[in-house]
Amino acid sequence: MSTANRSNTNSLPFLLTGIPGLEALHMWISIPFCFTYIMTLLGNSMVLLAVRLDKSLHEPVYYFISMLAVIDLTFSTAVVPKMLGVFWLDSREIGFEACFIQMFFIHTFTAVESGVLLAMSFDRYIAICNPLRYNTILTSSSTIQMGLLSLARGAGVMTPLMCLLTNLPYCKNRVIPHSYCEHMAVVELACADPSVSDLYSLIVATLLVGTDSVFITFSYGMILKSVMRLPSQEARLKALRTCGSHVSIILMFYVGGLLSMYLQMFSFGLAPRIQVLVADLYLTVPPMLNPLIYGIKMKQIQEGIFKLLQRQERSRNAPAPAQRVREGHGCTLRCRGVRASG
Repeated sequence: MSTANRSNTNSLPFLLTGIPGLEALHMWISIPFCFTYIMTLLGNSMVLLAVRLDKSLHEPVYYFISMLAVIDLTFSTAVVPKMLGVFWLDSREIGFEACFIQMFFIHTFTAVESGVLLAMSFDRYIAICNPLRYNTILTSSSTIQMGLLSLARGAGVMTPLMCLLTNLPYCKNRVIPHSYCEHMAVVELACADPSVSDLYSLIVATLLVGTDSVFITFSYGMILKSVMRLPSQEARLKALRTCGSHVSIILMFYVGGLLSMYLQMFSFGLAPRIQVLVADLYLTVPPMLNPLIYGIKMKQIQEGIFKLLQRQERSRNAPAPAQRVREGHGCTLRCRGVRASG
């Protein structure tokens, strides 16, 4: 295909189908997705505000939780509004550039979340296995550097993939049988050999997920070994409870991601709508559950959120400035009258 024809073809928009075979039920299907998005916005925003406003939460572990909240908000906002547009308004068209920008955000922040989960496992390892050096190893600056490194790693490995994908000619059917620009569904529309991009994405996914999961497993193996050495059963249970919510998020992230990926690669005889629903749930449900499992479940963040709500309640019930001036003026007149009578 000539360069001119390729550029003309690649300037055309794609069309999203939503959930194939369930188009008549899109309005009903949109209700749980809308609910999960609202809860994602509320839960993660409250966690971010609590950590931002409560100085007692300005510690590495809460900075990592804030990073997860930002990732979840970015994840959901990149996917759900367009998905709801397809379900509610039948707004199926998505521009060529917009499609790959959405794909870039999904894959980049998947890699970033994997890096943050690895950093959190390192945080728990130092806190439990080497607590005396915790404050010297994990400072606020080093925590922020870990987050920025995870972001740079995710963007760095996904930018070449996006360059490979956007340079492919898309001259086949422009219909994507999905609710968002899912990588494999888009690549199937290319009319050139995508083996280079497929090989690159496979290598990157294997290295990122494989390396991070190995180090996370090693960290928790060392944590479990140290916890079993504690003399008190109460201390062992407390340490395990501290790590339990983190392990839940790790399992949900990696198991859900692998399940979604393998269902896209191999149908296993399942209907396409099942594959699409699993992929949609993977991108929408964990961002809603993360603040419940990890953030709001922690006592310190619960207290921070309660302080935030109490502060808002006090500010709502406080008299307006003009009213306070009038009350103060009235108090001054009364005091003067008392002095005069005295």
